[in-house]
Amino acid sequence: MIERLRRTFRRFRRDERGISAVEIAIAVPVALALTMNGIELTRYVLLNQKTERATMTVADLVSQGEVLTIADINNIFTAGALITEPFDFNDNGAMIVSSVVGQSTNAIVEWQRVYGQDPGSSSLGGAGGVASLPAGFTVGASESVIMAEIHYKYEPMFPGNPILGGYIGDDIVYNYAIFRPRYTVKVRLGS
Repeated sequence: MIERLRRTFRRFRRDERGISAVEIAIAVPVALALTMNGIELTRYVLLNQKTERATMTVADLVSQGEVLTIADINNIFTAGALITEPFDFNDNGAMIVSSVVGQSTNAIVEWQRVYGQDPGSSSLGGAGGVASLPAGFTVGASESVIMAEIHYKYEPMFPGNPILGGYIGDDIVYNYAIFRPRYTVKVRLGS
C-alpha cells in the first residue's frame, strides 16, 4: 500500500498539465490589483493637478479685471470647470472667488462668489467678515487680493481598495491661489 502511494505521488510530481492554470490563478489577481491601484492613483494625481491649475487660472483671470459683472465671473467659473474636466464640479465640487481688502486693523472679505455644489465653505470666511488668511500672509491697509479656492469631493473609482484605501479615500481635495489685482487697487463687483 505504501508503494502504491509512492508511485501515485511520483506520477503527480512529474505531471505538469495544470501548472499554467495555477500560475494564472496566482498572477491575475496580483496584476488586476496593480492595474486598479495604478488607475486610482493616476486619477487622484490628475485631479490635484487640474484643481491647482484651475485655481491659478480663476484667480489670475479675476485679478485682471477692474470691474467684473456676475456674467464675467460666471464665464471665468465656466473656464475653471472646463480645465477640471472630466471631474464634474456641478455635483462634487465648488469654486469660490473672494476679494479681500486690507483695513487698518485686519483684512475683510469684501465680496465672494461660489460656483458648484459646496462640499466645504471658504477657508477665508464669508463676505463682510474678517478674513482668515493663510499663515504668514497679510494684506496691508489699502491693499487687496483675489483668492480663488477649489473644494472637490473625490470619489474613488474602485471604493474599498485594500491597498490604496488608507491613502486615497472619500477625500476633499482643496487648493487655493492668491493674486494681487493687476490694473487697479481692488477688483470691484458690478451688476
